[in-house]
Amino acid sequence: MHYYCTLFDSNYLTRGLAMLESLTQHSQNFHLYIVAFDEIAYQVLTSISHPCTTIISMQDFQDQELLAIKPTRTRGEYCWTCTPSVILYCIETFSLPHCTYLDADLYFFSDPSILVNEMQDKSILITSHRYTPCYNQEKTSGIYCVQFMTFCADKNGMEALHWWRHQCIQWCFARFEDGKFGDQKYLDDWPKRFRGVHILENLGGGLAPWNIQQFVDIAPIFYHFHHLKFIGEDKVDLGPYTLPQTIIKTIYTPYIRHLLSLRERFPNQNFDARSIPPITWKTPLRFIKRKIKKSYNVFQNIDF
Repeated sequence: MHYYCTLFDSNYLTRGLAMLESLTQHSQNFHLYIVAFDEIAYQVLTSISHPCTTIISMQDFQDQELLAIKPTRTRGEYCWTCTPSVILYCIETFSLPHCTYLDADLYFFSDPSILVNEMQDKSILITSHRYTPCYNQEKTSGIYCVQFMTFCADKNGMEALHWWRHQCIQWCFARFEDGKFGDQKYLDDWPKRFRGVHILENLGGGLAPWNIQQFVDIAPIFYHFHHLKFIGEDKVDLGPYTLPQTIIKTIYTPYIRHLLSLRERFPNQNFDARSIPPITWKTPLRFIKRKIKKSYNVFQNIDF
C-alpha cells in the first residue's frame, strides 16, 4: 500500500480532484489523506466519499502551535507552513509506515509508486527542480521542490520531518530572506544534514513548466502545473514559460479538459480560482514581454 497526503481549499478543489482522479486511474493500491483547508472543501470532499481517501478537517488538523502563528501568515504562506505538519499528522494519527506529500496541482500520467520504490532502503525522498538554465531560481527558490516528497516513519525520516516543521513554524514567508524562501529553501542541505536522503533520479517525476524544455521526449509520470490560471469564464493562462507545442498538446490539453469537465460538475461554483486580473499600465508591457519571449500562453478554453 502506498500512502499519500495533500492539502487544498475550495479555490483549488478542481485541481485537487483532478489529481486524485488521475492517481486513481493509474494506481491500484493507494490511500490519499486530504486536509481540507476550508469548510466548503471539506463538505464537498466528504460528500464525494471517494473510497481511497480520508478527509481531514482543519479543526482536527490544526494544533496550538499552528494556530498561534496563523495570523502572521498570508493564506498561501500558511499552506506552505502546514506542509510538514500535514505529513507528520498523517503518519502519527494513522500510524503510517511512510507517507508521500503531493502538491494539489500535480497530475499523474503513470503510477507514481515507481518513484517511491526508487528509495529502496532510504528514509526520505526529495525531487530536484532541474531548472532549464534560463529559468534557474535555485538561489532564491531552492534546489529541491516541495511537490512530491516521501518520509518513512523511521528515525531518519521523523528527525527530518520534525526539524522541517519547527523551521516552518518559526519562519515561512513568500519572500527570499537570509537564505530562506517559504518551506522550500530549507531542503537545500538535506543530503548533508540528514541521513537516508534519496534524490529522485527518474526524470518522469518532477516535470514542470520550468524544466520541460529539456525533457520533451520524456514520458511523464507526473507533471506539476505551476502557474496555471483561469481567466474569467472562457480563458486559461498556462503560465509565463516557453512551452513546446507538443507539450501543450500531450500534457496540457488532457489536464485542461479534465479541469473543465470538473467545472461542469459544480455549476455556479468557482472551484478553480478563475478571475479577471486588473488592467494597469503594466498590462501591455507584460503582454509585449511575453510575446517577445514566446511565453504568451493565453488560450480560449474551447482551444482544448
